Amino acid sequence: FCYSWCPLILEQLNHYPDFNNYLIFVLTKLKSEDEPTRSLSGLILKNNVKAHYQNFPNGVSDFIKSECLQNIGDSSPLIRATVGILITTIASKGELQNWPELLPKLCLLLDSEDYNTCEGAFGALQKICEDSAEVLDSDMLDRPLNVMIPKFLQFFKHSSPKIRSHAIACVNQFIISRTQALMLHIDGFIENLFALATDEEPEVRKNVCRALVMLLEVRMDRLLPHMHNIIEYMLQRTQDQDENVALEACEFWLTLAEQPVCKDVLCNHLSKLTPVLVNGMKYSEIDIILLKGDVEEDDEAIPDNEQDIRPRFHRSRTVAQQYEGDRDGIEEDDDEDDDLEDDDTISDWNLRKCSAAALDVLANVFRDDLLLPILPLLKELLFHPEWVIKESGILVLGAIAEGCMQGMIAYLPELIPHLVQCLSDKKALVRSITCWTLSRYAHWVVSQPPDTYLKPLMTELLKRILDSNKRVQEAACSAFATLEEEACTELVPYLAYILDTLVFAFSKYQHKNLLILYDAIGTLADSVGHHLNKPEYIQMLMPPLIAKWNQLKDEDKDLFPLLECLSSVATALQSGFLPYCEPVYQRCVNLVQKTLAQTMLHQSQPDQYEAPDKDFMIVALDLLSGLAEGLGDNIEQLVARSNILTLMYQCMQDKMPEVRQSSFALLGDLTKACFMHVKPCIADFMPILGTNLNPELISVCNNATWAIGEISIQMGAEMQPYVAMVLHQLVEIINRPNTPKTLLENTGTTRCTSLRNIRDNEEKDSAFRGICTMISVNPGGVVQDFIFFCDAVASWVNPKDDLRDMFGKILHGFKNQVGEENWGRFSDQFPLPLKERLAAFYGV
Repeated sequence: FCYSWCPLILEQLNHYPDFNNYLIFVLTKLKSEDEPTRSLSGLILKNNVKAHYQNFPNGVSDFIKSECLQNIGDSSPLIRATVGILITTIASKGELQNWPELLPKLCLLLDSEDYNTCEGAFGALQKICEDSAEVLDSDMLDRPLNVMIPKFLQFFKHSSPKIRSHAIACVNQFIISRTQALMLHIDGFIENLFALATDEEPEVRKNVCRALVMLLEVRMDRLLPHMHNIIEYMLQRTQDQDENVALEACEFWLTLAEQPVCKDVLCNHLSKLTPVLVNGMKYSEIDIILLKGDVEEDDEAIPDNEQDIRPRFHRSRTVAQQYEGDRDGIEEDDDEDDDLEDDDTISDWNLRKCSAAALDVLANVFRDDLLLPILPLLKELLFHPEWVIKESGILVLGAIAEGCMQGMIAYLPELIPHLVQCLSDKKALVRSITCWTLSRYAHWVVSQPPDTYLKPLMTELLKRILDSNKRVQEAACSAFATLEEEACTELVPYLAYILDTLVFAFSKYQHKNLLILYDAIGTLADSVGHHLNKPEYIQMLMPPLIAKWNQLKDEDKDLFPLLECLSSVATALQSGFLPYCEPVYQRCVNLVQKTLAQTMLHQSQPDQYEAPDKDFMIVALDLLSGLAEGLGDNIEQLVARSNILTLMYQCMQDKMPEVRQSSFALLGDLTKACFMHVKPCIADFMPILGTNLNPELISVCNNATWAIGEISIQMGAEMQPYVAMVLHQLVEIINRPNTPKTLLENTGTTRCTSLRNIRDNEEKDSAFRGICTMISVNPGGVVQDFIFFCDAVASWVNPKDDLRDMFGKILHGFKNQVGEENWGRFSDQFPLPLKERLAAFYGV
């Protein structure tokens, strides 16, 4: 029997019908072989089942099934587990229906006097419950759970901890789906859980905690009468000696925070819970060893392990206005990933992260009430001589930033300078967590006079960007990107110093941090905009970016963050990007063309050609949008000399929403920049835009709506033939409840409330012209909501003269129509600032 199989040999052996018979024979019968070899034979068979089961001759598959059931009680735990994996793999290939004796047989084996048989059967059942929960709870198999769940519940009191653990784990699979068979026995299930709460076996306690966390989501009604005791129990388990139990228990606080009853049931326990969570936020001894926390490591010259670099996914361009106080201005459901600092060399989710996340969400529930128990702890932690304890205090301070900001403001003048000092701490883990915590208070820092906190913070953060420790570099770079988003043009006076640092980092950084550096440069460009368009800045910034651009191959995924970065830079530099635009433009067009060609090959011959990674096309479309926005009509010649509009026509019909989303953004930008090339294609484009006005896909719909608006501005009266293609859908979007703000603003609707918060810009100008035109056509339609129109008009700082005249005519027309007395009564409802503004600007 051969131990080291190479994939090629395995593939050849699979052509022999008996090969899989030999594999099951080695697993179950060849007792003379050592267990790892027998198990390996089973795992190879499992992979064959996954890949080729439908081609197994009937005799072979029947033999394998029979052998599995006969050997589920093997005396070796490793062989039992392997047989269990094999059984569930066969079951998940649709064989639960074709193997009717499997579940009854396994349930029968649970009653065996032989421990090995009972444990092996339970192990297999647990895997089947995990992999096939949906099928088990369906009519397809005549609802076997009606028998299985009561059976599992009987084993909660079994003498073997392993069996007890299997039993709970099996039932747990059916909590979230509210399986009827479990709901019928819910009270008995909960009673059994309480009876096992202090079980001596950690795996049992872990499964009890997991069950209670899920029940919190689906059967709060059954837990509420016992909630005081459950909370006390979870407080103990969050401090369990076994970290896996503690982690599972800690999830309870995260889930409870999302429940409406959280504040009522937890308020009396806050003083006990807070120190438990804070204590869980310390690095464990193992963490410190893994992170080399006690070794001062200057590791900047050590290349990264490629497997440590997480895959990056490009987020397609979404066209949206810039909202005050909402600098993303992109998506309602934007999932920002800055909520917890990143210990990516230890397991992704651990007690420290879970405790910090729990404290974060609880701070958002209790707000400043949480400060009463937490401030005394913070005072002790932040100035503690032991670095591990001080570090955890800095993490605590960051975790409560969002929820307790109001109450923390009084302490920030003292705390921010202390944190800025901690940026120079001799421990790299203290320096890195301080970067993250400071980023959580960036909004407050920027709201103060720049010389007080912004300048010292920026100076120290830039030093940390050039730290000799890679973890600190990463944390500083990410924190600086957050500061850039908050500070925007406040950074303009320091641009030379900032660029000097970021460009120098190119020569220092290893692979992983380079990707984060691209993000910091792109965010800087977004934040300072055209202020970057100075010859000395361009000369500093562009050579390293273009060098990387030339270095990367078309199929290299590092292109994603670099193209995103260049998109922001091109938009900010405007005409300053002209010397670089031609090769960049051409490569983007080639990337789109290449991806479309690969897609067609895959569709026609899927066995021969792999599906391409469409992110290359999406990111290229987005950079083309950035070029069009930045270069304006300077892009006209490049468009004239390329087939981009033909490619766009294909992209706009792609099955993948993100491709359509980016192509509509590019259409809108090209419409603004060089409409003469877009106009001949309008008859082809408009029906596609009309079919994409589906609010279920917010970003696609948003960009399609925006493109239609830009085309309408350019077309004027010539838009008439196409109105019917889009009008019905647009009216539906406007009248739909809970329409996201990005869609409302892009419909340029009478929802003045959504427009009042947008900064003065071209899109706001065109939206208001649309509103004024609608009012002139149908003045009666605005009467009911005229106060909102007045409020929106007053939001303008500096409208163009002709737009100001339009506002004046409408306001005076309305006043004249209702008469002086009625106008007086109406304007008395206005807040004083609105009244004064309208009087000063429009004389009403």
